[in-house]
Amino acid sequence: MRPRRIVRPERPAEPQTRINEAIRAPRLRVVDEKGEQLGIKTRDEALSLAADRDLDLVEVAANADPPVTRIMDYGKYRYEQEQKAKLARKHQTQINVKEIKFRPKIGNHDYETKKGHVIRFLKDRAKVKVTIMFRGREATHPERGRDLLMRLADDVQDLGVIESQPILDGRNMVMVLGPHRNVAQQTEASDA
Repeated sequence: MRPRRIVRPERPAEPQTRINEAIRAPRLRVVDEKGEQLGIKTRDEALSLAADRDLDLVEVAANADPPVTRIMDYGKYRYEQEQKAKLARKHQTQINVKEIKFRPKIGNHDYETKKGHVIRFLKDRAKVKVTIMFRGREATHPERGRDLLMRLADDVQDLGVIESQPILDGRNMVMVLGPHRNVAQQTEASDA
């Protein structure tokens, strides 16, 4: 039997920013905590300046010649970076795409039920991919599917707009509906 390969969990990536003794360049351009240039110093001089102020020496621009370093509180700097990233993620809008499938010979009650699902999805600010599946000889009448999709788009026009027109894709016809911007504002106002 062949021996199993041992898969070790990967360690989290080390921070790309070099600080204090991790900085290897012999000469550094040093900027103090107030943003003032202190000029080009040797590595040891820069480290002693940072140690005197009880702060860290952080490499800001490693590709510059000589590399630019800044004297700062690295823990506070990382905390602020994490807070900015957290705020950026918080304000990011995630767009969900929901899919609903129809048949060209759908009954009236079934149509109303599925239309209700589409309305609910659009109110939740999700895009809706509406698919009509053709079987057998139904594919010879794609206009029935197009009429059904356009009827659905007309029924939900106050909540959503057609983002992609009905397209025949093999035995399926697909249309994408997206929510209006004002629908998102109305649902936020009603939730509050």
